[in-house]
Amino acid sequence: MFLDAVLTRNPELVDVAVSLHRSGAVPPDTYVIDADAVEANAALLAGEAERLGLSLWFVVKQIGRNPALIRAIARHIPRFAAIDPYEARLLHDAGARAGNLGHLVQIPPRQLPEMLAWRPETVTVFDLANARAVSDAARRLGVVQDVLVRLEGTDKVYPGQEGGVPFAGLDDFAAAAETLPGIRIAGVTAFPCVLCDPSTGAPAPTRNFQLAIKARELLAARGHEGLKLSAPSATSMASLPLLAELGATHGEPGHALTGTTPLHAVDHQQPEHPAYVYVSEVAHTLADGRPAIHGGGFYPRAHIRDALLPRTGVRLPVEDASPENIDYYRLLQLPAHAADVQVGDTAVLAFRTQIFVTRSTVAVVAGLSTGEPRLTGLYDAQGRAR
Repeated sequence: MFLDAVLTRNPELVDVAVSLHRSGAVPPDTYVIDADAVEANAALLAGEAERLGLSLWFVVKQIGRNPALIRAIARHIPRFAAIDPYEARLLHDAGARAGNLGHLVQIPPRQLPEMLAWRPETVTVFDLANARAVSDAARRLGVVQDVLVRLEGTDKVYPGQEGGVPFAGLDDFAAAAETLPGIRIAGVTAFPCVLCDPSTGAPAPTRNFQLAIKARELLAARGHEGLKLSAPSATSMASLPLLAELGATHGEPGHALTGTTPLHAVDHQQPEHPAYVYVSEVAHTLADGRPAIHGGGFYPRAHIRDALLPRTGVRLPVEDASPENIDYYRLLQLPAHAADVQVGDTAVLAFRTQIFVTRSTVAVVAGLSTGEPRLTGLYDAQGRAR
């Protein structure tokens, strides 16, 4: 999906990744990430958000919750949105500040005391029971916690991400939440609020976004002031003006930090630079001649197209594989000549990923922007040093 983009805009990253694999410094099933590009992208996004009067909470699940990259991003975007409690702890331990907790995964009540003690800017709640739990934990800490009301989606809703307050029940929810002494309704959110067109990559608002706007209006009519509206998904340089135009207060950049939103796959002129590649190697060849490369890092919604084999310069299409099966290997299509592929050959791919759900190694490279690249660390997919 992104191989052409990275070869066009960051070929040095490909060269370094190939060199690291050939030397044995990184194993197959490794994401090699350009820390300089990630930080430069964060700086771009922060500057544009400030120009537009928006605030940002950064997201890192897609790059493996990596502490080195968290610190690089936080130099420009200080606050994070944690996807789940485990990620929140890793982000906090890396020195970033809590922006929004509880979205996409609610904080279990037993973990609330620890995380509310960090004084997060907001906590997202999906229902009244979670709002009560946050209020109770906040009262025990002697604080009042700002919460965002998550709206139940009416547009695109991904399986496994269901939940939220139905718009029809928002007035009743607000009336009950207003009686809870440990929380203050501070705004609304929904997911996804922006999606990229499958053909053009252009970002566009979803009906969830429009629902969030209506919800904020309803809460404002009840007397709540200064309400936030966080509009996550596909937050990038291209979509920030859209968020500002529609009245959002917050965006949550994730894939824009690595130049890997769907728009970046089709428009190589976007300001953010591609910042990672996936490196594997040929494990064996089937009897019919098709190469199998080591897996572990593939993601069902990756839209993988082809793999580059740098030894011969051959690019081979990657065969589809069912997400129902474990990705021990991934098959490439038959090469034109058997000599084009050998066991042990490096394979370079670039596709949309969520590293935190893989078995991959993450290799962080610094110094590419100055022509002095160096491997600064190897990590697992949860950000632990290897």
